[in-house]
Amino acid sequence: MSAKMVSRRRFLETSAWAAGSVGFGCTGLAKADPERDLVQIDAPIHGAVLNRHHGNAVDGGLQIKVQGTAAAERQIVVNGVTARRDGRQFEAPIVLREHETDILATAADVPDDRDRVRVVWDRNSRPRYRFAFDDTSFCFRDIWQQQYRSLFDCFFLSMLRDLHEKYRTKFVLNIYYTTADEFDLTKFPDRYRSEWRDNAHWLKLAFHAHADQPARPYIDAPPEQLIADFDKVRDQIYRFAGEDSYSPTTIVHWGEVRPSAWKPLADRGVKVLSGYFVRRGDDWPVSYRMDPVRAEYLSRHDALKDFPSGIVFSKIDMVVNTVPLDRIVPQLDQIGQDPNQSEIIDLMTHEQYSWPFFSHYLPDHAERIETAIRWATERGHQPVFLHEGFLGLTG
Repeated sequence: MSAKMVSRRRFLETSAWAAGSVGFGCTGLAKADPERDLVQIDAPIHGAVLNRHHGNAVDGGLQIKVQGTAAAERQIVVNGVTARRDGRQFEAPIVLREHETDILATAADVPDDRDRVRVVWDRNSRPRYRFAFDDTSFCFRDIWQQQYRSLFDCFFLSMLRDLHEKYRTKFVLNIYYTTADEFDLTKFPDRYRSEWRDNAHWLKLAFHAHADQPARPYIDAPPEQLIADFDKVRDQIYRFAGEDSYSPTTIVHWGEVRPSAWKPLADRGVKVLSGYFVRRGDDWPVSYRMDPVRAEYLSRHDALKDFPSGIVFSKIDMVVNTVPLDRIVPQLDQIGQDPNQSEIIDLMTHEQYSWPFFSHYLPDHAERIETAIRWATERGHQPVFLHEGFLGLTG
């Protein structure tokens, strides 16, 4: 982080840039304030993941605008470029050439007056989407109970295979250790290992939680408890499906963990955590207990990196089971019109809504899922696993 922590004021000013008002002088929220005599970078925000939508391609790099505020009489230099001034505001073009770049803004006559942020350049970015199923457990219990000859004799997995064959979609199943009745993963047979392996290029398994209940099991749990449950699920996936079918988690149950658990998760191979990042009252549920400034930024951006842990946080664009069938396309169309949210379409739903015995069963769940996938496919989004490469892109 920079020498000065990101303030709410900085975020509010950044949001104007984020919404597309990136022209000089468009932040417009600076007020007369003694604190603002100090050099402050307002955009891009620390941890921003920038792509082709956020600047202009130049030879070997991406040229972006850096905007901020400082005392009007000072000459500001940003990464060696003298900034243009307009009252208290400054702007300077710089070129990103590395995956991560430190941006340093300094007052030329007061070298100790400086601000620094770090940003990430998604160099090879292109439109892509991912699809995840949370709370997955019933299909494993069903296969164990019925002892099918094939995994795909289970109607749920058969549905996923049909969607993959039609759209090339890749799926991650975020799974529980137990259904909290007679079944847990230790009972799942390993005789399907070859079938898991043969389909690992499109079907992955990941940790979600020990069980469905209690709600928010890790919101204040010690990191050691979360990691112990993580390891139990991972070890069972290795046993019955093999390492090729394993994915580091991208969604922890309820999307709530202590920030002190982020680094231990990263140490287990977690690269991306997806959350809702939608404000409800004074809270930001399903946002990994992230601070409000960054959570608000993520509420209208695809991604943001937390450098101490190394984890990139991704905004879930749609929870398919919560959106009526006739609203899926209009909602996705709205997202698709925003360059800050349309590059990575993060889709998910919950397995239980596919099962007729479930109390809130959705008869049209499969149709909702296909509608969202078809929308992404028709608009040229490539199916990816977010844990591979950088946000799903390996080259």
